[in-house]
Amino acid sequence: MKKFQKLEADNLNFLGKKIMIIAAHPDDDILGCGGLLAKLKNKSCEIKVIFIGEGSSCRYKDKDKKNIIEKETIKRNNYANSALKYLGINKPSFHNLKCGCFDTYPLINIGKIIENEIVSFKPQTIFTHSETDLNNDHKITYQSTLQATRPAALNYVKNLFSYEVISSSEWNFGNSFKPNYFVSLSKKDLDKKIRAFEYYLSEIKNYPNARSINSIEILARYRGIQSGQEFCESFKLIRSLP
Repeated sequence: MKKFQKLEADNLNFLGKKIMIIAAHPDDDILGCGGLLAKLKNKSCEIKVIFIGEGSSCRYKDKDKKNIIEKETIKRNNYANSALKYLGINKPSFHNLKCGCFDTYPLINIGKIIENEIVSFKPQTIFTHSETDLNNDHKITYQSTLQATRPAALNYVKNLFSYEVISSSEWNFGNSFKPNYFVSLSKKDLDKKIRAFEYYLSEIKNYPNARSINSIEILARYRGIQSGQEFCESFKLIRSLP
C-alpha cells in the first residue's frame, strides 16, 4: 500500500492498458472521473464506460408520463455520448435500469451485468462509486461491483477504486467520502472536465447548488489543497493486487 500513500498523479501506468468506469447514471462518470479521463486522453490506454441506470425516471411520478421518460432517457444517453466523445471515449454501454429503483432488482442481476462487461473488456483497473454515497443507486453499484470483481473470479482486475460524485458523496454527513489517492489536474484537465459536464444540459445548476460549474472547481481546489496541488480529483483505493 505504500506507493498509494503519496501522490503519483503523473505516473498512472500502473492502471494498465484497459480502464473501466462503472457509473450508476450518465453524468456520474464525468463528475467522479472527468479530470482523470481528460488526463488519460493522450495516454496509450483503452477506456470503457458502463452506465447501469438511466438517471431520469425518478423525476416523474405519473405512470402516464412513460413517453416522456423514454424521451428523457434517450436525451440523457445522447448527452453521455457527446460528453465522452469530447474526451475521446466511444461506445459506452447503457443498461438503463430504472433510476432510483436499483434496490428493486436482485443484487446478483446487477452484479452479472457488471461481470459480463468485465469479462468482455478485461480491464486491469476499475473505478466505481463509493459505498458512502447518499444516493442508494450509487451504493448498490458499488456493492455489485465488489461482488463482480471478487479476486478469485476475475484475477485480471488488479486495481479497484471508488470515486466521489459531488451532490451525493458530500451529503452523507455521518459517513463522508474519505479519499486516499489523489490525481493532480492541470487547469486544462479541469476545464475539459467542466466542458464535458456542460453537455448535460438538464443537470447544470446555479451556484451554490453542488451541480454548478463553480462547485466542481471548488471541489477540485479543495482536493488540491489536501494534497499540495492546485487542482485534484480524489479517489479511494479499495484494493490492489500484484
